[in-house]
This record gives sequence, structure tokens and C-alpha cells, in this order.
Amino acid sequence: MTPFIAELFGTAIVIIIGNGVVANVVLPKTKGNNAGLLAIVLGWMIAVFVGVYITSSTSGGHLNPAVTIALAVAGKFAWNKVAMYILAQMLGAMIGALIVWIIYRPQFNEASNSGDQLACFSTGPSIRDLKQNILVEALASCVFLLGIIFIQPASIEMGAMSALPVALLVAGIGFGLGGPTGWAINPARDLGPRIMHFILPMKGKGSSDWDYALVPVAGPIIGGTLAAFIYLQFLQ
Repeated sequence: MTPFIAELFGTAIVIIIGNGVVANVVLPKTKGNNAGLLAIVLGWMIAVFVGVYITSSTSGGHLNPAVTIALAVAGKFAWNKVAMYILAQMLGAMIGALIVWIIYRPQFNEASNSGDQLACFSTGPSIRDLKQNILVEALASCVFLLGIIFIQPASIEMGAMSALPVALLVAGIGFGLGGPTGWAINPARDLGPRIMHFILPMKGKGSSDWDYALVPVAGPIIGGTLAAFIYLQFLQ
């Protein structure tokens, strides 16, 4: 398995499990309908654990453009590999969203709320204020990437079990900082599925909310770059 395939496959797994649990919770006529925030956070924690566990020994298990860029800024990843990793992550996220749609297609068509449909693909704010929303995503991503920067060297010795601290970090961010924006902290996780929401047919489908789409892309990249700067200036 090449690093490109690892990042593509790993990101697809993350989206299949993560967005899959969101679909199970928010869509009508599912076994998990209304299971709540706990189910969603635990689902994303498991999704990240599995994705990183599978890919860490091959690609480092980035599965997130913000991680790739932040590690490059921090001098822990080669810049000439950044574009290839981001392309793989975006394609993987789109494939993962497609598979979730295939699995839950009847439930998507039963949904009376177009916002619930979109929530199974991408994030949205609890209170829409784009400046505040970007700030929240940037700060949440900064905390996340500071953790990743310190976890990442340990992955050499820990191997695939480095996935566990990453998964716990994702869960902690979700429980603590996920309320305002749904803690995207990953541009591919949001943009790839949002593109698929725009493309795929669903009964009663509404807007893909492109006015908000910049927030979960720019926020994590800003936050990740800030985390790398803090690391280089104060923590290494």
C-alpha cells in the first residue's frame, strides 16, 4: 500500500464510520435515531482510531489536510508530499460520503428536514456568525494539532497504537469544543462530503450551504498553522 492509497483509504474509512454514525442518529427510520451527541462523538472517535490504525505505518495516518500542512510547517513532514496527501484525503472523503449515501439512501429520501440530510455530509454552526465560527474552528484545530505534533513522533515507537491517543484527542475536542460548529477540524472531512451532497440525488434536498463552506476549510488550516508556530517558538 502506497502512502497515497493509505491516505485515500484511511480517510474514506473515517468518513464512512463518522458520517455513518451521524446518519444513523439524525435520519428518520434508522435503528439509532435520536441517539444523541454521545453516540456521534464515540462514533467519530472509533472512526479516527480505525483510520489511523490502518494507515499510520504507511503514511503516518494524517487523513486531514490541516495535519499535513501543520506538520510541514513544523518541519516534521516534507513539503513536496503535501499536495499528494491532500488530494488523497479529498478523494477518500468523497468516496466515504458516497458509501454513506448508498447505505442510507432510503433514509435520506425519507428525511423531511434538508438540514438533517446536509448534517450527514458536512458540519454547520449552532449559531451562525462566520467570524466567530472561523475563530472556533481555528482554536479547536490549534488544540488538536498541538496534540498531534507531540503524538506524531511517538508513532515511530508505538506503531499502529499511536491511533489511540489521536482518537481520544478527537473525542476530547468533540466533547469540549464541538458544540458551536460541530468540530470539523479537518478540511477534507467537510469539503469532500459537501461536494458529494451537492452532486448526489436526494428527495427534498436543500442547499449545500456554500456560504459556510469556507469556515471548516480555512479554520482548521489557520489553527494548524498557529499550532505549528507555537510549537516552533515555545515548545520544541
